[in-house]
Amino acid sequence: MAIQGQQEKDLIDKGVLTRFQNHFCSAHRVYLKCVDAQGEELTPFSGNDAEADFFKSYIGTEAVAALIARAGYDTPEHVQESKTGFDWLRLYTVAASANNRVQIIWVVIAVVKELVLEKKDFPDSLLMTTEEHLFGTMEFLEYQSRMMMAARIDELIAQDAVQQSTASEEHMKQELKRSEAMTQIVTMLESENGFNKIADDILRMVCTCLDISAGSLIRANTDAKTADMICEYAREKEWYQIADFQQVPIEQIPFFTDKSYMISSDSICPAPFAEFFRKYHITAGIYQPIEMNDKVVMYLCFYEIDKTRTWSVGDIKFINDVRRIVQSILTKRVAKNSLASSYESLEAILENVGCGIYVADPQRRTILYTNQKFKELYANTIAAGKIEQLLFSEKELRNERFFDEVYSPEEERWLDVHKTVINWVDGRKVSLCTIYDITDKKLYQKKIESQANNDFLTGLYNRMRCENDLDQYIHTAQKANAEGALLYIDLDDFKHINDGLGHQYGDVLLKAISHSLQRIPGIESNCYRMGGDEFVIILTDTKKYDINAICGQIQNVFAKPWFLKGEDYYCTMSMGIVCFPTDGDSVEDLIRKADMALFSAKNEGKNRIEYYNGKDAAMAHRRLDMEKNMRKATMDACKEFEVYYQPIVDITKEGDPCCGAEALIRWNSTEMGFISPADFIPLAEYLGLINPIGDYVLEQAAIRCRHWNEMGHPEYKVNVNLSVVQLLQNDIVKKVARVIADTHVNPKNLTLEVTESLAVNDMERMKKILGQLKELGVRVALDDFGTGYSSLNHIREMPIDVIKIDRCFIEHIDEDDFSDAFVKMVAELAMTLGVSICTEGVENTKQYEKIKQLNIAMIQGYYFNKPMRVEEFEDKYL
Repeated sequence: MAIQGQQEKDLIDKGVLTRFQNHFCSAHRVYLKCVDAQGEELTPFSGNDAEADFFKSYIGTEAVAALIARAGYDTPEHVQESKTGFDWLRLYTVAASANNRVQIIWVVIAVVKELVLEKKDFPDSLLMTTEEHLFGTMEFLEYQSRMMMAARIDELIAQDAVQQSTASEEHMKQELKRSEAMTQIVTMLESENGFNKIADDILRMVCTCLDISAGSLIRANTDAKTADMICEYAREKEWYQIADFQQVPIEQIPFFTDKSYMISSDSICPAPFAEFFRKYHITAGIYQPIEMNDKVVMYLCFYEIDKTRTWSVGDIKFINDVRRIVQSILTKRVAKNSLASSYESLEAILENVGCGIYVADPQRRTILYTNQKFKELYANTIAAGKIEQLLFSEKELRNERFFDEVYSPEEERWLDVHKTVINWVDGRKVSLCTIYDITDKKLYQKKIESQANNDFLTGLYNRMRCENDLDQYIHTAQKANAEGALLYIDLDDFKHINDGLGHQYGDVLLKAISHSLQRIPGIESNCYRMGGDEFVIILTDTKKYDINAICGQIQNVFAKPWFLKGEDYYCTMSMGIVCFPTDGDSVEDLIRKADMALFSAKNEGKNRIEYYNGKDAAMAHRRLDMEKNMRKATMDACKEFEVYYQPIVDITKEGDPCCGAEALIRWNSTEMGFISPADFIPLAEYLGLINPIGDYVLEQAAIRCRHWNEMGHPEYKVNVNLSVVQLLQNDIVKKVARVIADTHVNPKNLTLEVTESLAVNDMERMKKILGQLKELGVRVALDDFGTGYSSLNHIREMPIDVIKIDRCFIEHIDEDDFSDAFVKMVAELAMTLGVSICTEGVENTKQYEKIKQLNIAMIQGYYFNKPMRVEEFEDKYL
């Protein structure tokens, strides 16, 4: 995930880089210095002054600068070397990227101990390393730098999430602040102070509430040609302009046009406003007209001085409400009517304020006034005749002043209620209450809480909620000396649904399974989606005794087919069960052991339930060992991996000559011995290690193919499988291009195999990627044809050169009518499309003869040879 703006500047932490540099140099006996992509120093040179002077005498600053400049470009080569002219002295750069460009560059200087042939004038403290250790050091530095940048990005993303949560909280605080300020401003309607004093107070309250620099009230004079500033509030005394803003011609005031203006700092500002703003140092302003007898007589103004401001909808709405109140106060002051007339003016204003208002006498339990908004907010309560019961409840009468958030079941809405005591028109003490509808805000709060605790796809509780609940259930069971259970469910071969039907149907299946699990009595509120196709069910001590019945009902759910894409599909599940606190008393321990039991169920054939036992731990331990050794092997330049080659034979030519081979990876682990590809390849794909392994196979195969071509077999081709994980990498085309450039292999003799199910699952993306690969000159083969869900139209659309028929059809050829018809149909289809056919898994003479009758050219299988080491292959076929 990309980060931008200020966060990208925060990617580099000089303190962390310096500490890392100190530890790394001490451990690996090399010298480091870190710079950014522009060559600016981030950490000082790791050696002392004597060592620095020593290296300067052998390495020029121009060479270092040139190497840094070269490393600053975003190239696939993260480690680069510059010749120093001395075998024992090495100079490298190691670049680490983030946000698609280089962020830091390590300058590495190393002295190779075994290459120092004669005694030099070395400093006594000079660090030396060995040739063998230096290679690993560079690889490790590049890997650690990448991990450091990735961890920093994750940290900044987490900080951003915290900031967003804080912003939501600040928004709610601001709404409360505005509600309280509006309540105070409404009370100004009954103030006996002079109009200027009231206006001053309102300007101060609005500026304080909305954090605005200044506000003023500008009045048109009786000559209708000039205007005066009659009231002003400013946070800083030097900002006061009331003395200067007198008898100002109205034509010099651009907003005095009977219209409202809301101008933010980033708004397009017309020339008259721009000149006005420049003169009074204004950066943003809101100007609201105040009318008297349908004529604008004043302007209520709020503006920022010397800082930018973008007015929000909330700011504008709040100031508009304040304008109505100021206009009402003005109307009341100039009115010459009776008390009833004043009351009508007040009522007209309160009817237009955006909140519900009521005035009640708590002593006499009578309602003195309600505005229309109040009647709308409490329409159902009023209709039910319960409004007096609500307003004069014990809670209401107990507090003269309070602020609260309440939920009204009758109205099905949340309300902010703020009550205070005022003097009524006849002098008695009454309660004035303002009410705001905050239902949308509460729904948003609930949505945020739901997003934190619920899975967005299925609606079930998520992993975080599962771990929190499980921790509480464990403590409860320990206190009550009871026992509960955790059921860990994983769908069997769910990947086939995603690959065959598409992820959208995989999501439909996950939703259907979630709803079915929630309908099982006893576990409705204890179902969790842990991620992907994994689910957890927690049985508390009261439900633990029903575990067999509940497991049976879960199995029944998966015994029936699921209707997807117009057809029925079966999807079974495997389950691992642990009991708490018997099997463990911590969340981490229980989930780990449940996963072990689940792993055992998978290994025993799937579609079954297993309870945790010690054997599960052994199996899990082997998997961890395999993962550890695989990571070590890939870090060590994949030296433990070996590429085997199975010949591909052209049976249309005399003598059935070899025309190439398929490259197949094998792993002979130093610690664990020979490991089957069926065991380690799925794990490598899961861990993401298939990328370096696949890169290694591709490079080795290309090197061998070029060798074969140069040794008298220019027609030999090599086939290399690209896994799902490799093809989903954004740089796969660049990697293939780099291998072709580095090995100088003829791209026409390089065939890349992709599986049918992957190709048709995302047709548009695959057509684009395969098209780009074809532009490099390589050939593309569609592997495992017949096992996926592709249509003939898909095959026609895809840019392929070879169709490889899966061994499951060859196994029963000449025995099964369907297999015969299928292979014949594909052969005819290939001829029509102008692509080649290769059959896999040919093991006996009968299969060989049948395929030969169908005029299929290429054969691969044990009939000719199994996969063999490169030496064996070359001895026999080169």
